[in-house]
Amino acid sequence: MPKIFKYLLLGLLVSLLVIFCYFFIGQAPEQEKITWGVSFSQKHSQGLNLDWKETYLALLDDLKIKNLRLITHWDLIEPEKDKYAFDNLDWQLKEAEKREVEVILVIGMKTPRWPECHIPDWAESLNREEREKEILGLLKEIVSNYRGSTSIVGWQIENEPFFEFGECPEIREEFVKEEIELVKAIDFNNKNIIITESGTGSFWFKGAELGDIVGISLYRKVWFHKPRIYVNYPSPPIFYWRKAQIVQRLFNKEVICAELQAEPWGPVLLYDLSLEEQEKTMSLEQFKKNIDFAQKTGLKEFYLWGGEWWFWLKTQQNQPEIWQEAKKLF
Repeated sequence: MPKIFKYLLLGLLVSLLVIFCYFFIGQAPEQEKITWGVSFSQKHSQGLNLDWKETYLALLDDLKIKNLRLITHWDLIEPEKDKYAFDNLDWQLKEAEKREVEVILVIGMKTPRWPECHIPDWAESLNREEREKEILGLLKEIVSNYRGSTSIVGWQIENEPFFEFGECPEIREEFVKEEIELVKAIDFNNKNIIITESGTGSFWFKGAELGDIVGISLYRKVWFHKPRIYVNYPSPPIFYWRKAQIVQRLFNKEVICAELQAEPWGPVLLYDLSLEEQEKTMSLEQFKKNIDFAQKTGLKEFYLWGGEWWFWLKTQQNQPEIWQEAKKLF
């Protein structure tokens, strides 16, 4: 092998070693104060056969949550074209305002919970141009209706729009820009725009370029449909801290964890997953491990994913342990 190729190979190996050390070796600084919040979905609560209002109030009054990532779904907000049903969202926000809870409101076509894109039946047959027009109309109605809310501190526009997951049509970057421009034009109170990214699947640059805040997902143990096995993510806490520091230096944007795993992720939807199978990816022990891991990432703000499930365990399965453990955070 010619010397030049040997030097190039050596340089490549050294570069890979430096990159590995940067992202996988070290310790993030300990944060003096961490903000803990929870995500909530009316639809997911109903999928668990819970009284969704009871579940919501339990999160606010028993756990005493003060930071909430509140999820809207297009098919619930606009079940018929141009006919908006805001009563349930009105109620949720009024209850949050009573308790001075700070809310990030998730809006758009792709919002959390399977199938991710909650497209109403009447919009299923629309082409891309027609669908985007309707989504902009949806955002206009939501933001106009709630821009004066004393609880809403930020708008999360779409959920991981640049990560291919769920039963979703493609979301164009240019369209996300249009959504952001529309929301900012309507909400003159200048609330933060949050764009979310896969915690492990990208470097978060698009989210940082477009949003005021980058929200990431952080999962530790999940089911992979291919090759049909449970997988523990190998990334250490420093991996998230280093990437957050790159975003801070390049874009001067804060990174928060918008979705910290605190419920199971199995081969079927949670509603059809046995308790035995649920425990393979989330148990009291795993819950504690995930909280400990999060505390070591150096990030300051986390929204736990699974509050509805904790309440289901507590009230339907007589297993209050995770609920009680979560209560210690708030």
